[in-house]
Amino acid sequence: MSDSVSAALSVPDLIAKKRDGGTHTQAELETLVLGFTRGEVPDYQMSAWLMAVFLRGMTPEETAALTLVMARSGDQLDLGSLKDTVDKHSTGGVGDKTSLVLTPMLAALGLTVAKMSGRGLAHTGGTIDKLESIPGWSPDLSEDRFLAQARDVGLALIGQTKDLAPADGKLYALRDVTATVPCLPLIASSIMSKKLASGAQTIVLDVKVGAGAFMTTTEQGEALARAMVDIGRRAGRNVRAVLTDMDTPLGHMAGNSLEVREALATLRGEGPSDLTELCVTLAVEALVAHGQDAAEAEGRARRTLADGSALAKFRAFVAAQGGDPAYVDAPERLDVAPDRAEVRAERGGFVVRVDALSVGRAVLALGGGRERKGEAIDPGVGVELLKKPGERVEAGEAVLRLYHRAGRGLERAQALLEAGLELADEAPAPEQLILGRVN
Repeated sequence: MSDSVSAALSVPDLIAKKRDGGTHTQAELETLVLGFTRGEVPDYQMSAWLMAVFLRGMTPEETAALTLVMARSGDQLDLGSLKDTVDKHSTGGVGDKTSLVLTPMLAALGLTVAKMSGRGLAHTGGTIDKLESIPGWSPDLSEDRFLAQARDVGLALIGQTKDLAPADGKLYALRDVTATVPCLPLIASSIMSKKLASGAQTIVLDVKVGAGAFMTTTEQGEALARAMVDIGRRAGRNVRAVLTDMDTPLGHMAGNSLEVREALATLRGEGPSDLTELCVTLAVEALVAHGQDAAEAEGRARRTLADGSALAKFRAFVAAQGGDPAYVDAPERLDVAPDRAEVRAERGGFVVRVDALSVGRAVLALGGGRERKGEAIDPGVGVELLKKPGERVEAGEAVLRLYHRAGRGLERAQALLEAGLELADEAPAPEQLILGRVN
């Protein structure tokens, strides 16, 4: 096919085809997506097509074809020289420091994690931001050094580049201003195009569901998980998805330095139970994908936290990417904002809800997140959950602690947390962390 937009496949005809409920071929999607990426298809035509997709949807075959076109729109990592490559992706949550724990666990289990990670945006955190709170650590590696570190250490993480699936970046920017972000085939293709371009043979997906996630219901989460697993299968990858709860933040800490501290405690076998269980569950999925028995895999995964092997991998990984490994062994030295404030229970009872979205927005208000890409953040601010749903509190007892810097955003953050806190006379039913699996 020609590099220019084909006269036989005119863009207005393709918009009309989708508007009327038609199904695109891969060649037609190449015309649209690659033409838009090169600047040949203007924003106003692509906006019309995105709205047609939003209203009419896409078949599984179309969604997979769209994802492949997006994945091939720029650079693709070749991980063929590495053994047992595995990637992990979370759809975004609050207090979600899973990658900091899971990736060294996988490396300690003999798998290879050569992964691209993102930065936080709005109320969701980003792995790169968290790691950059460790002095000296850098996500900037050449491709040769990236592959060599993955081979030697078993773990290398770099930031996403504009050359990886560039069609996704351009399409997302347009979706963001045309009210077409919440569209399942577009969400699935956006996530999976970057995962396919990143090169790993096995992909484990953590699909968050709840108040602090983009998918607020289990039905939405399962539909997204099935779409992404189907895309991976059609592309010849081994993809497994786990649906997990995000009504309440994961663990007790939200905020970059605070989350690194909690992740390090988990790697020492001293972390909160929900974070530990989620990391073990995802590690088991990766091992089962590589042919291991589930019960044996769980035992092996737990041992990496008990025997220090996952912590040792994390220490080696930090040092390899320029970070000071002394902070791994003395996480209390990490920068945390010096000022404190607390949200206290107005009455005695049980904590019923600590709304994840409210916590994420509170961290954002304190300066720990960004509204737009490229904004600076304060890694030391954040929120600590002193009590979680199901725990009893007395009147006046502190439920949430805020780490702030000279009061910046404090009033707004406190109001958000107070609105997201709910108490009751009776204990709620226990929260279920793992909501389902799609393999």
